[in-house]
Amino acid sequence: MKKKKLEIDYSYDFKLLGIATVAKGYRLAWELNSFLNCHLKKADDLLVGGGELTTSYSYFVDETSFNVLRLFKNRSNESDQIKYFLVPEHSHFDFIMMIQGEGLDSKRLQKELKTIPSIELVAFIPLDSLKSKDHFIF
Repeated sequence: MKKKKLEIDYSYDFKLLGIATVAKGYRLAWELNSFLNCHLKKADDLLVGGGELTTSYSYFVDETSFNVLRLFKNRSNESDQIKYFLVPEHSHFDFIMMIQGEGLDSKRLQKELKTIPSIELVAFIPLDSLKSKDHFIF
């Protein structure tokens, strides 16, 4: 009997920014809300994997009718027994910002993020070479 394989091509209609900072999640979300005039709020943890290997990542979200802005912690939560990175290819970033929609200019956003005192580094993460981009499919 011949086997068939289902292949699905997802559209990755988002951009990722890596953020290196010494600030904790709540503090960074508060600074982003202040500097960018957005409304990031704590959301339920993102669960990645399955079974015993499930890891959780805290994140904040701001959804409007035009765009979605998500701020993920790159390192799994303290309560997880096994420590993983959400984007292991870029483990030097503390947070990952996901930008979806037409309302935000990602280059302007990157410039504004660099003006926040607690942020040390902001850089785009290319999706072409990213193996872990499937973590961001909702």
